[in-house]
Amino acid sequence: MPSRFLNKQRPRTRRVIVAGLLLATTLAAWLSPASAAEMRLYAAAGVKAPLEQIARDFEAATGHRVMLLFDTAGAAEQRFIADPAATFLVTTEARLRAAEKDGRLGNGMTSLIGATVGGLAAPPDGERPAIATPEQLRAALLAAPRIAFSDPARGATVGKHFLQVIEELGIREQVLGKATLARDGVETMHLVLEGKADLGVTQISEIVQADARALLGPFPGRFDLATTYALWLNKDAAPEATAFATLVTSAAERERLRSHGLRPPE
Repeated sequence: MPSRFLNKQRPRTRRVIVAGLLLATTLAAWLSPASAAEMRLYAAAGVKAPLEQIARDFEAATGHRVMLLFDTAGAAEQRFIADPAATFLVTTEARLRAAEKDGRLGNGMTSLIGATVGGLAAPPDGERPAIATPEQLRAALLAAPRIAFSDPARGATVGKHFLQVIEELGIREQVLGKATLARDGVETMHLVLEGKADLGVTQISEIVQADARALLGPFPGRFDLATTYALWLNKDAAPEATAFATLVTSAAERERLRSHGLRPPE
């Protein structure tokens, strides 16, 4: 598996995770256990696995609970804005900037988490078609009996991109005629791993987090898609919320993000 998608330096990963735990413990020292809070985080499914681990570490160190609610990038944004009790939003940087510009999000802080790349998956024990060129991708999509991808109507970043790809390849109708629209990338990977789809299209981070053996590779050439995720938090947020945001975007957590198929900012 390409090194840029999954860092295999396990000892280093453990050291950095320990550093993250130390940071969480340090943060806990100035957060009062008597004021334990429950915070809601709406997030794109592409960062599901690392956020779950970071939240567990934070809860163990501080006593504060982080409720994680995952969806597509667009749906997570919509649900966050509609929920007056929401604390954090993790979605694409482009969506956050647009929401800040038009006033749907205001008086907040945006911190970069990392980037992921759109790609394709197949059942680990099934056919492994080549997709290294646009021509190979076209042939693979035409040959696959069943294809799953996240519903563009629900704000799926890769789903929207995939519609453009098959349009440019001239196979939109053929692909859509045998496609299943999944709720998000997590569901896309469930369909692939359960043998209900021969090809799945989603973020590489979601593929790696589900089963790294399923990864075929990124979109080839001109169809490459890199998406940067970021965390948004109101500037007037409680100290415990700021502490969690600090942990998520800290240098100590970058190795964990890499191990889950994300590329942290340099």
